[in-house]
This record gives sequence, structure tokens and C-alpha cells, in this order.
Amino acid sequence: MAMAGEGIYTIPLRDAYRAPWTKRAKVAVRLVREFVARHVKPDIVKIDPEVNELIWSRGIKRPPRRIRVKVVVREEEGVRVAEVKPVEGEGEREA
Repeated sequence: MAMAGEGIYTIPLRDAYRAPWTKRAKVAVRLVREFVARHVKPDIVKIDPEVNELIWSRGIKRPPRRIRVKVVVREEEGVRVAEVKPVEGEGEREA
């Protein structure tokens, strides 16, 4: 497994609020996947369960307006795989 690169991105999720409130968190997850696909051109996007929990932390109605994530791109057998992980220390400031 060769390392292809990594970066920290702030992903805007404001477009999720255009969706009906019964689908906003689902749309936010889709927006994360589309953002990563557009910026790092991977063949597969894997979203870490912690990122998913961060998006769903306030329920389906009120996902965060933006999230900061770390994207790690790896080459696995000729396939580019992007792993989306939370940035350390970002989820704790819920106050």
C-alpha cells in the first residue's frame, strides 16, 4: 500500500438545508462523498464511522453547517481509495 497523499478540508454542508428536514443528514453524507470525489479524484470514497456520527450527532434535522475532515488517499492494487476521517480535536467543542 503506497501513500498517495493527504489533506485537511473544510466541507460546507449548507446545501443539506435545501433538502426536506427528514433527509438532511443523509444529504450531508452524500455531500461529503461528492466533495471528496471532486477534490481528490479517487475511485472509492470511504467515510469513517466517526465522521458519520459527527454528521448525525444532532439528528437528521440539524446536521452541522460545515465539518473539517482529514482525507487520506492510498493506492491499493491500482485503485485510488480516499479515507475520510475527522480532524483530531474538532468534535469536542460542542458547548
